[in-house]
Amino acid sequence: MYNKLTENDIREMEKEIEHRKLVLRPRLLEDVKETRAHGDLSENFEYHAAKREKNRNESRIRFLEKMIKTARVIEDTSADDEVGVGKTVTIYIPEDDEEETYTIVSTMRQDSIHGLISVESPMGRALMGHREGDTVHVRVSDSYSYDAVIRKICLTDAAAEAELSRF
Repeated sequence: MYNKLTENDIREMEKEIEHRKLVLRPRLLEDVKETRAHGDLSENFEYHAAKREKNRNESRIRFLEKMIKTARVIEDTSADDEVGVGKTVTIYIPEDDEEETYTIVSTMRQDSIHGLISVESPMGRALMGHREGDTVHVRVSDSYSYDAVIRKICLTDAAAEAELSRF
């Protein structure tokens, strides 16, 4: 499976990898060396904690490198009045009589609790390429789906863009 990422996602991931390799890795290796010198390793909690942190860092590096290696780069080719990556969309769900706002993002940035939905999510797939006033059918599973009306589409502002750039 490929992860759909933007060029910006890949740049941010490369920055994180560089930071982890050049800053965190040497510090964590030094922590392991120092705690190893404290004596009996079987009862040395600091040693085990330092080793665990070093391993977490290495795992994160491998994860990010694999994400980049298997990424499929996506670009927002949508018109200004169409739903696309990086756009904020307000929808109305008649079934619940509720209005919700989401920002469409790549798989790496998704965070539904904060309103960031992936282009690969059921809602993201349904919304992509549609315009204000369109009714889209969101298919969640074989047994459940619902309709949503697109009320507003806007470009993501600078403050929201800063939030999008975090991992």
